[in-house]
Amino acid sequence: MIIDTHAHFTPQIMLKALASKIDRFPNIQLLEEDGKYRLAFMGQAPTRPLSPKLRDSDMRLEWMDTQSIDSQVVGGWLDSFGYELPPEEGEAWSQFLNEYQMTGTEDLDRLHPLATVPLQDGVRAARVLEEAMAAGAHGVMIGTQPNGQAGNLDDPDLDPFWEAAGALGATVYIHPMFGCGDMRLNDYGMMNAVGRGTDTTTAVSRMLFAGHFTRFAGLRCVVSHGGGAIPYMLGRLKRNHAIHPDECADVEAEFKKLYFDSVLFEPDALTFLCSCCGHDKVMLGSDYPFPIGDMEPLKVVEDAGFDDAQKKMILAETAQDLFRIS
Repeated sequence: MIIDTHAHFTPQIMLKALASKIDRFPNIQLLEEDGKYRLAFMGQAPTRPLSPKLRDSDMRLEWMDTQSIDSQVVGGWLDSFGYELPPEEGEAWSQFLNEYQMTGTEDLDRLHPLATVPLQDGVRAARVLEEAMAAGAHGVMIGTQPNGQAGNLDDPDLDPFWEAAGALGATVYIHPMFGCGDMRLNDYGMMNAVGRGTDTTTAVSRMLFAGHFTRFAGLRCVVSHGGGAIPYMLGRLKRNHAIHPDECADVEAEFKKLYFDSVLFEPDALTFLCSCCGHDKVMLGSDYPFPIGDMEPLKVVEDAGFDDAQKKMILAETAQDLFRIS
């Protein structure tokens, strides 16, 4: 079995349902023109269009067959998570997304859905996670900025969510947001090429220093895009702990708790990541269907020169355990 653990899916049936139930969400707009869909939250600028590949399961399965991928773990689309919404509406919105993430994959046994939660409120996020896991979700995908374009994952308000995730043994996929608040990234496509990595690095470094990954028993977290710059900067992060031992948790112990995807493109980078965390902490990922993703995800694993046992861990074994895939 080969499992792609980093992919995004917004079922077309969700958009159809939203069109008839939009009155339930006073701060959300569904915009459609010539078959192109966008969402808008809180009167802000619309999201990027939801591409056909993001919505169409037939194109997805055809691509999976071409790439010899048997199964895919599918989170939602970060632009649609609605962390900007008032907490009560955000809870209802997450429940709505989860309902159709489950419905949109229930007849597709090769797709394994991840839930979303209203990170703008830790108590509500915990409740929605418990509901989603009970309904059969294989984990949860969250963004790095719990207030939409601001906030930190180590905020004490989110402790109920982290406690619930640990108690449930729910795998939490930490994914960067699109906007990173740095105007220098607005050219050359740098928001995707650079901003995603810096967003991940900042958010997860805070969690490392806060001690989140050892504090909440049972917590299992996957960090997108090979961990951003964290593996490369690990020595510097450990040095910061040595300088500020009363302010920062033991970064090395925290780092050992993390899992990563393989979306790095360069075999040497993947080899280095594995040397930092172990081959049993890295899983195949593509970031399908986005252009910045790796549309030949097995190639980097093959080119890295791993032995058969190491490849089995990366291609399936670890994912089967973390995401409960038989």
